[in-house]
Amino acid sequence: MNPFEERAESFEKLFQNWKALYPKAYNKHEVDPYTKARIILMNGTEFEANWFSHQFSRHIQDTDLRRSLACARSLEKQQQIKISLLKPEDESALEHTIGYEQLAVDLTAELAKRVKDCYVKKALDFALLEDFDHLYRYADQLEMEQGILAERLVGKYTEIMPGRPTIAHHRYPMDNVRHCICAKESDTMTVLATMIITAAEQQTMNYYMNITSQAKDEMARRLYEEIALVEEEHVTQYEDLMDANGTWLEMLLWHEYTECYLYWSCYMTETDKNVKGIWERNFEIEVAHLHAAARLLEKYERRHWQQVICNGTFPKPLSLHENIAYVRKILKDTVQFTSLREEYVKLEELPEDSDFFKYQKRINDSLEHVPSHKVIDQYIGRRGQDYRFQVAPGPVLELNDREIDNVSVGRVAGATQSSGFCCTGE
Repeated sequence: MNPFEERAESFEKLFQNWKALYPKAYNKHEVDPYTKARIILMNGTEFEANWFSHQFSRHIQDTDLRRSLACARSLEKQQQIKISLLKPEDESALEHTIGYEQLAVDLTAELAKRVKDCYVKKALDFALLEDFDHLYRYADQLEMEQGILAERLVGKYTEIMPGRPTIAHHRYPMDNVRHCICAKESDTMTVLATMIITAAEQQTMNYYMNITSQAKDEMARRLYEEIALVEEEHVTQYEDLMDANGTWLEMLLWHEYTECYLYWSCYMTETDKNVKGIWERNFEIEVAHLHAAARLLEKYERRHWQQVICNGTFPKPLSLHENIAYVRKILKDTVQFTSLREEYVKLEELPEDSDFFKYQKRINDSLEHVPSHKVIDQYIGRRGQDYRFQVAPGPVLELNDREIDNVSVGRVAGATQSSGFCCTGE
């Protein structure tokens, strides 16, 4: 599939009326977990495209170009609001949050297995363990607050157990910065991966930042607050990986191409007939956006799209599926790592006066005030042991005690052993 070879409709035919804009929501008791994950992913992808366009418009003076951006941007917003309304009224914020974290785990794992750039793969594997732990913390809060088992919501495709403990995720901000790739020197899937994961994590950050004050339970409010700030770290890491060498119009083309690829992937892998139809129509809309971006590139920079995206043919569809074995391997091999400026290091390699340890002491000055620890500690106090869903004992021995929340792994030198990152996908 090459979207540049598809027929593009005129923008005038793409705007939808109010009846068409309001979709039929999914049934939360029947929906496939990965249908929910795709909905969350495409909500975030549309936000990223829309927000990029707003920033583009704020940095140029050409009114004709601004008009062109405004037309596509308005359509992007129609697409996003329609996707967001697929979520039903009776699905609580915490239930929906489980979908966010399942997406984070299985999307990150799938992208990590497919990228060719070792540095990008390390970044994905590193944050994977943190989102995996977030899923565990939210799952315990959900069961404690609403009596709902998260294993049902994830369809038992994704395990629920400790990853790198959330208390260890808080790093000095400078240590979250990464080197960027160069799109002209990278394979298409790697470029797509940096853009896809940035959009997904940004959507998660925005959701948590907005939902924090609306949570009805104080423990949930505190947990959202902490993890929202971790997602800020993740967005910083991932957006830094994106190509920073391109012009605004080059990046516009890549944004539209990414959307086309994702909608095509969603259509190719979707099991819900109603949602599949939305993916199909949105792909057609994005093809029109892509062709419009290509025309703008030719008009303003006198360049053809192939000078930016050499081969427009898509990689194989992005599929969301279980990644239990992969996550377990990354957990076993890298849980005891943190980041030092643009690289990843074992805690044992950090000097005692490093920024990581100083920042940890500052923000986690008292365990009783750390929400991610308190939610598990509180759950254990009520039930005798934490809530998990595992297919076997965890690969990190120190994290297997269900009667104690481990706050040392990934945070204290010598808390466990990790061998290191691997550059091969599977």
